[in-house]
Amino acid sequence: MAKKEEKTNVMRILEQRGIPYTPHTYDHENGAVDGATVARQLGQDPEAVFKTLVARGASNAVYVFDIPVEDSLDLKKAAKAVGEKSIAMVHQKELLPLTGYVHGGCSPIGMKKQFPTVFHHSVLDQETIFVSAGKIGFQVELSPADLMKLVRGTAADVTAAAE
Repeated sequence: MAKKEEKTNVMRILEQRGIPYTPHTYDHENGAVDGATVARQLGQDPEAVFKTLVARGASNAVYVFDIPVEDSLDLKKAAKAVGEKSIAMVHQKELLPLTGYVHGGCSPIGMKKQFPTVFHHSVLDQETIFVSAGKIGFQVELSPADLMKLVRGTAADVTAAAE
């Protein structure tokens, strides 16, 4: 008997909104894997595979940043992009209660609450991008324009300069 394809809440949300996407899975037997490994397993350019990071501003507001998996978030640029004096990454133990997602399976789609979301501006150069489908081992590929519209995202330079 054929195994039924597993659907995540992210996939259900995309389907409810009529947003086309392609589901992808990757091997994660040993738990969460880093984004570069995910990109390699999917056979994709790491510039098109985005990781979702959650940070808290000096005002205590929460922000979501989506950046290419091999890049690092520049906290000063990120703070400037959201109009904060400073921001800091939320602690891993805060992630699940805050977003509904675990570390390694955090998606900009379908968080418990819609937080201001900023994508690295390179998202605008991609035909499609990959983001977590809300569960370790699952990714969705979709149009950046559709994703940004869905999460009311903006784009800015929020990554550290490459060494």
